[in-house]
Amino acid sequence: MKDLNEFFSSTSKPEHRFRLEDLFEWTKQNYPQFNVVIKWNQPMFTDHDTFIIAYSSSKKHLSVAPETVAISAFKEAIEKAGYQHTENIIKITWDQAIDFELLKKIIDYNVQEKIAYTKFWRE
Repeated sequence: MKDLNEFFSSTSKPEHRFRLEDLFEWTKQNYPQFNVVIKWNQPMFTDHDTFIIAYSSSKKHLSVAPETVAISAFKEAIEKAGYQHTENIIKITWDQAIDFELLKKIIDYNVQEKIAYTKFWRE
């Protein structure tokens, strides 16, 4: 994958693609300091060259990947929002609303926790 256009065009359903584009735009507007990088064939948002969050899509859901530590820190809120999750991703089905308030808390947590971090991933 070379860029975001290729990522968005790989999402087959137009309504899913528009939702992803809106989510990326929301993130860019709320976090203008973030960069979007493509690593491991996946677009990711970074802050001072460290990973903050990534979004991807599957047939059944939108995936939010903020790293395991952040999912653990917000596990109860994620479950209260009605989202399924694994250790690595939060699954938001295509018919579920995105809880932007919760997403902002998760992103802010990563930014704050990694403010002096110099590596891409947490160890």
